[in-house]
This record gives sequence, structure tokens and C-alpha cells, in this order.
Amino acid sequence: MKFNLKTSYIVAIVVVLIVLLLFGGRMFFIVEAGERGIIFRPYTSGLDTENVYGEGFHVIAPWNELYIYNVREQQREETMDVLDKNGLSINTDITVRFNPTFNSIGHLHQQFGNNYINVLVIPEVRSTVRQVAGRYTAEEIYSTKRAEVEQTIKDETRRILGENYIEMKALLIRSINLPDQIKGAIESKLQQEQEALAYEFRLQREESEAERRRIEAEGIANYNQIISESLTDRILKQRGIDATTSLAESANSKVVVIGSGKDGLPLILGGN
Repeated sequence: MKFNLKTSYIVAIVVVLIVLLLFGGRMFFIVEAGERGIIFRPYTSGLDTENVYGEGFHVIAPWNELYIYNVREQQREETMDVLDKNGLSINTDITVRFNPTFNSIGHLHQQFGNNYINVLVIPEVRSTVRQVAGRYTAEEIYSTKRAEVEQTIKDETRRILGENYIEMKALLIRSINLPDQIKGAIESKLQQEQEALAYEFRLQREESEAERRRIEAEGIANYNQIISESLTDRILKQRGIDATTSLAESANSKVVVIGSGKDGLPLILGGN
């Protein structure tokens, strides 16, 4: 009895060791930092899209399979040719930064698989860039509405990828390259527009200065008219008398002749 029990233990240990040797690589998993895992149960419920395995050590049945996804922020750069509103070819360099939505790895795997970057992300980015560029002219894309074009591409790409379990962090248009002839024409036109704006500004400044001087002159003329209308003969005589009185009271020697001046005002003779 004891011999049989001991033998059973030994057999069980041997069986466990064999299982571990044969299936250990399919049973024990470590999900690294920046990764998430999902499990596929081929003989029962299939792909578990709801439960996502986080970082750390995990044990699964050897007949199941664990798919591990990198959920760190990733970057892809694309160079592509697009057509503007008038059919002109424009070469653009695009950079997109993104990561899978952590809790939606199961749905992402179910619809697009491990190759989701080439199946989903890059095609959608390229398609959106082409669609948005087709709404604008080359001049608008290159200069006048470049910020608007970039923002539209970002908004539409973020919406489409978000609906497919991808979180877009940023989308950058690194460069927009036009044929030299078209680029030169656009730059020449922009330079002429800036010169015209500068000339218009100078005209407006001169007109403002002329208006200021006109208003100032009108003010001086009105002031002189008011003063002229307010000065009567009596007021002038009174001011002459006041001035004469002030001079007569000064310390300098003089001779004052009363009533001998024009209009009967006093005359002051002599004095230093």
C-alpha cells in the first residue's frame, strides 16, 4: 500500500514534469510593460474580446492562445502624392503617432489582426489626406490655408481611427512640395499681395494724418473766430488801460500822457 502510494506520487510528479516540459511554453506568459494580451479559446468560447490581460505573469491552458499587443505610442512616416482641387500633383510628407486603445485590443484583433498598422492605420491616413487635399487649391494647401488643411486632416483621421479602436496622438505634415514653377508663382503672388497691403497701409496712415491736421486747423480757425467776435472796442480799451496801469506802476521812470493815444488811450513816454 505504501509502496503503491509512493509510486503514485512519483508518477504524478513525472507526469507534471513532462507536461511542463511539453507545454510550459504555452502555459506561462509574461506581459511586458507597455503591452496587453488577449486570449483565444479554440475549443470553447473563441476569442475573448472583453477581458484584456495587463502587465505581469499569467497562466493559461496550453490549448489556448495568448496574443500580445504593443500598446505604446508608435510612429509611422509616409511620403505620398496627392491631387489638389484643380488636379495639380502635390508631394507631402506625413508623420502620424498613435496607439491601440488599451481596453479594445480584442475588438482590434478580431477585425484587423496583428497587422492592423498596414491594414488600417496607414491606408486610412493616406485616404484622409487625399480626400482633404482634394478640397483645396495648391496655393491654399501651401500657404493661405495650410493650418486649416492640417487641422481638418487631424480631425477626420482621429475620428476614423477612433471608431476602429486606435487612439491618434498627433498627425504632422512635415513638408509640402510643389513643382518649382508653381511654387515660384505662388510665392511671387504672395509677395505682391504683401507689397499691396503695405502700400495700402501707408495710404491709410497718410490719410489719417491729413485728417488730423484738417481737424486741428479747423479748431484753430474756430478759436480765432470766437476770439475775434468777442473783442469789442470797450474791451480793447479796458485792456489797454489795464496794461498802461501796470506799466505806470513799474519801477522804471516814464512819462504818462493821459488821453493822447489812439482811441483816447494813455501814452507812455520814456522809461528804461
